[in-house]
Amino acid sequence: MKTFDLSLYLVTDRSLSLGRPLEFIVDEAVKGGVTMVQLREKDCDSREFYELGIRLKSLLAPLNIPLIINDRLDIALAIDADGLHVGQSDLPWQVARSILGKDKILGLSVETMEQAREANALDVDYIGISPVFATATKTDTFQPFGLEGLKAACALSKHPTVAIGGIKQENAAQIIAHGANGIAVVSAISMAENPMKAAEVLKQTIKKI
Repeated sequence: MKTFDLSLYLVTDRSLSLGRPLEFIVDEAVKGGVTMVQLREKDCDSREFYELGIRLKSLLAPLNIPLIINDRLDIALAIDADGLHVGQSDLPWQVARSILGKDKILGLSVETMEQAREANALDVDYIGISPVFATATKTDTFQPFGLEGLKAACALSKHPTVAIGGIKQENAAQIIAHGANGIAVVSAISMAENPMKAAEVLKQTIKKI
């Protein structure tokens, strides 16, 4: 049975890690309370992506923290990752599900209310509501949902929801208060001087709701 906790979801980006190894960022983040990790590296060839995935899996598997691969179904299969996350312009979710099987986690990004509504009929395990706020780390998205749009999308969704886009310590509590099951962050942890402390603060902030 698939079990996962979306509450504090780290999405990787080596370009924001201030020159530190990705394994360091992820290790510190999980020590601080991160509950899921998505390997999302857009400027990465297949061999490097595979090797990163292998190293992260060896780090996360003993901790029972799911490793999700962004977009690359081949890498997810090659390293036997816990799941895959796809966007609206990535591999169709039906194809991903048919190849992954029922036992793997499948996440889907939604960028409009209509996509959130359509996702209710899909065999996915969670939806990523993107973006809530404008963000420099993801520029190929639709108009931000904002807090009220997030609230409406979460109320509409039959799937667990994780919000992403411009989320930081100052607004994390609002995200949970508006209905999301979790927050997905990139720079709020990766760019922090102390990634473990940043994760701890985010974790405590959302636990207060």
